[in-house]
Amino acid sequence: MAKSDKDSNKWWMLDKYAQETKYKIIISLLIAIIFVFLFIFVWNYVSAIFDNKEPIATCGDGSFYDTCNLNKPYYCSEGVLVENAAVCGCPDGMTKSGDNCISKYQTGVEEVNLKYILRGEQKSLSFFVYKGLSNYVSSLPKSINYQTGERPLRSDFKLRSINNQEQKQHILPLLIAIQNIAESKEDQVRIAISIVQNIEFGESEKTLDLPDGNKVAYSRYPYEVLYDQKGVCGEKSELLALLLKEMGYGVVFFYNQEENHESLGIKCPVRYSVEDTGYCFIETTGSSIMTDTGIEYVGGVKLQSKPEIILVSNGDSLGLGMYEYKDAKEMMKLRDGGFVLFREARLNKLKEKYGLVDTYNPG
Repeated sequence: MAKSDKDSNKWWMLDKYAQETKYKIIISLLIAIIFVFLFIFVWNYVSAIFDNKEPIATCGDGSFYDTCNLNKPYYCSEGVLVENAAVCGCPDGMTKSGDNCISKYQTGVEEVNLKYILRGEQKSLSFFVYKGLSNYVSSLPKSINYQTGERPLRSDFKLRSINNQEQKQHILPLLIAIQNIAESKEDQVRIAISIVQNIEFGESEKTLDLPDGNKVAYSRYPYEVLYDQKGVCGEKSELLALLLKEMGYGVVFFYNQEENHESLGIKCPVRYSVEDTGYCFIETTGSSIMTDTGIEYVGGVKLQSKPEIILVSNGDSLGLGMYEYKDAKEMMKLRDGGFVLFREARLNKLKEKYGLVDTYNPG
């Protein structure tokens, strides 16, 4: 064979080897890709099986079955929080009486009926209040004095009002009742909000005498609001703040000085919050939709000033899936006065869903 023919055959063999090697590499890569996809598929399938397992059963506050609640004397028994002082003990200042814990302020018992609306269905729960505890908080000092000469702030009065321990122990049964009604924390929030909103708006008949001879309106403690079944914006906001704080949520007060109005904020996604604070607006004087900041109050008043923000507690946040965000946006659109298809029907639907009222009081 001529030299040129040998060289040509050699290059042909090298080219064939290169082609075969290239095909082998491509096939190996395809096999590797298929293997990776199969691995991902199997992993996701196995993970889905484990993710679909039922979570460990708990009560409405998150307590596991057959364990004590963080708040004595409550015990998680088959999904219901019940008093079990024999196992869980009693908080300071209270004594055992069978399974219950009682205090010296539990005198003059009365039963009140607390109305609430959840997704258009009106319900109620009964709650026992005590004249003895109402008289106790009513007798607490209304002023704050600092030895250094500092002037007390609005926040000092608000936090003192909701952090009283005797009061907390006597409002906890209401929180427990709410947690026994609803499994999800979101529904517990909705029930608490609706209960407070449905308490009558009204000022106390009491007044306080000032050193200069003038009188000022008496400001009730949260427990007095429950006992009297009446309160103004600041008083009702304090009651709701106490409940949401004990549920574990982040809570603030919003105080609009120019409009002399106080409302509440609960931690939520920033996009739905007031002034990008990360806290969503809650009106407490009457039934309304959370995050609806377009409410018009008696006298045509609207909240337009920048509010003072008072932090009550750091805690959990509401999620993105709360249907109130969408409903509030629709309500504000319906209220604007522009053309909206089926306005009356849509408005009536929202009114029924939340029990909306026609009148809101600014003070």
